[in-house]
Amino acid sequence: MFAKIARLFVIKTKFEAFMVIYGLGLGAVERGVHYIQQYPGFGGWMLFSVCPIAVFMAGARILDSVERN
Repeated sequence: MFAKIARLFVIKTKFEAFMVIYGLGLGAVERGVHYIQQYPGFGGWMLFSVCPIAVFMAGARILDSVERN
């Protein structure tokens, strides 16, 4: 039973990987917008810029793991 549920969370194709990365990117930009609102000025913009960079690193790792299989 748990194996069937766990299989739903496995990324098998590049299309699925790109959809996950897109969702992560949307969430990161939304978080960045909140940072700009909470911390106006340079600090907010620095936190905003770090959020998408984390998605780039995670996206590269996701795509790398999909290409190997």
